[in-house]
Amino acid sequence: MSVEVFNRYEKKFLLNTAAYQGVCGKLPDYMELDEYNKTHGFYTISNIYYDTKDDYLIRSSLSKPKYKEKLRLRAYGVPDSNGKVFMEIKKKFDGLVNKRRTALRLGEAYAFVSTGIKPEFKDYMNKQVLNEIEYMLKIYELEPKLYLAYDRKALFSRENRGLRITFDRNIRTRRYDLKLEDGDYGEPLLEDEQWLMEIKAENSIPLWLSKLLSEYKVFSTSFSKYGTEYRNIIQENRKLKGERNICSKQYSTQPQIAQQYRWQAQY
Repeated sequence: MSVEVFNRYEKKFLLNTAAYQGVCGKLPDYMELDEYNKTHGFYTISNIYYDTKDDYLIRSSLSKPKYKEKLRLRAYGVPDSNGKVFMEIKKKFDGLVNKRRTALRLGEAYAFVSTGIKPEFKDYMNKQVLNEIEYMLKIYELEPKLYLAYDRKALFSRENRGLRITFDRNIRTRRYDLKLEDGDYGEPLLEDEQWLMEIKAENSIPLWLSKLLSEYKVFSTSFSKYGTEYRNIIQENRKLKGERNICSKQYSTQPQIAQQYRWQAQY
């Protein structure tokens, strides 16, 4: 988990439990578990996503541009007030994902985003990434928008460490209590029997993996955790707005109905 710069292609797949069990059951022939997964079935990743007041970054991302970027704060598990976290810039250009991150203490990360001022450099930080985050904070007025966590199982190819497959379950989100140390809870993003699989590769995937996906009829899909949550929020807001409009129309007809009854009574 200490790698600070990633360049790779990513493909995402939504699996039901049967497909997950089938694919995951055959991966040990070619891959090995992440070190942490060898002692824990899954490990928890928790994130705070940052955006502008009008959600510019996620709205831009959902419009499918050639280039998009996001800023998030990540922890493994629930950190304490002085816990180690990672601040990450994730960029995507023409299908290639570039992720750059630096380690920080939780308080340093919060202060950095709220003030735009870099923390005093320490040996666990990445100076270049700090500069890039500082520049991004100057361009956008960012604020915490979303807490998003999930439980992950990760595997690496024995032949090529650049090939990685992850399985995420129990994805949960909230738009309140936007601090990592507040705890791990939120509303579910997927159905109970759904799993998000991601294949992360520096180049093309091997033939054995293509055959495995074909065997279980697993096909890639366009899926963003943050994007899916944002779409859900927009749909809910539209639904509520529609219900309010219906209610207001009903109330606006009450005087007309009352007047109609008065006319009928007169005749």
